[in-house]
Amino acid sequence: MSTVRTFIVEDNPMICESLAGTLREVARVDPVGQAESEVEGTRWLTRNLSQWDLAIVDLFLKDGTGLNVLEACRHRDPAQKMVVLSNHATPDMRRRCAQLGADAVFDKATEVDDLIDYCLRRRQARFMAPASFSPPSASSSSTPSSPASH
Repeated sequence: MSTVRTFIVEDNPMICESLAGTLREVARVDPVGQAESEVEGTRWLTRNLSQWDLAIVDLFLKDGTGLNVLEACRHRDPAQKMVVLSNHATPDMRRRCAQLGADAVFDKATEVDDLIDYCLRRRQARFMAPASFSPPSASSSSTPSSPASH
């Protein structure tokens, strides 16, 4: 699989559809589901822990708040990331989101490109890093390094 499985918690269907399409096309993110309320988002994210890599959460939802979704997912696997995309990305709200476990906060009006970049970096980190890691071999520890390489 070469995409990041993403769940979106957003109560505006037009924003959700537009965001999912943009992220799918530009950042190769695979939207695996969406929820419009705190209860729906929390239920899906906590019951399907192996089915998502990234959650994008709005703060103010039709029913409930994204802050409670963040709190419910606070003890997720460290590889799973949660970001906030909101019109209310004030410095105080960014701090509150970080305290509740958000990995990043983006303003809907001015930072959508930053969200796309974040998704691209997540994809690269997830799928490129393991390929570049190789455990030390016995032969590499016995090879002296040359002074010129330091």
